[in-house]
Amino acid sequence: MAHRHVAVTAAVVLAIGGAVAGVLAAQGGGPDRAFRGSPPPAGIRLPAFALPDDSGGRVSSARLQGKVVLVTFLDTQCREACPLIAGHVGRALSLLPDDLRGDVVALAISTDPAEDTPEAVDEFLRRHRVRGRLRYLVAPESEMRAVWSAFAVLPSLDTGDDDTHSAPVRIYDRRGEWVSTQHAGADLTPENLAHDLRLAVESE
Repeated sequence: MAHRHVAVTAAVVLAIGGAVAGVLAAQGGGPDRAFRGSPPPAGIRLPAFALPDDSGGRVSSARLQGKVVLVTFLDTQCREACPLIAGHVGRALSLLPDDLRGDVVALAISTDPAEDTPEAVDEFLRRHRVRGRLRYLVAPESEMRAVWSAFAVLPSLDTGDDDTHSAPVRIYDRRGEWVSTQHAGADLTPENLAHDLRLAVESE
């Protein structure tokens, strides 16, 4: 009887411990090793591209190897999802520890290069406090077409509406594999985004 009592007690302790761990994980107090964004199809990698950014530099996917890459698609004239996305990206980067932040590159790809002039991009980035943290990539339409196609996104240039375009926030891990997608108004929050970025940085 004594052995049976010990076994039952041990089982109860393990069950309670598991329940507590589950509650802590749900509340952010325990390990959370799953991406919070939507899982993409397996095996899709960061498309190849090379585009100028808002600082006068050039961003090449080939030179991003070993980095976690956040990619979103914005229009500086957009008044709905884009300001929210930019703000969330900026706050998510601020939530990352200093030793991890340097492993993340955040990119915004223009969906309307004709309207995304250097002046418009600079004002947008400053207004949403992401100047120097979110690199805005813009090139002539002839160059952008291939990039939009590679990422399978619908640009606002084609819809004729600044607020109507693809606006996912995608995360690619150090190997260049697409691992998570978040959307404004659904699962995109600074906390969720910071969590997925950190998980991608720490994943091997």
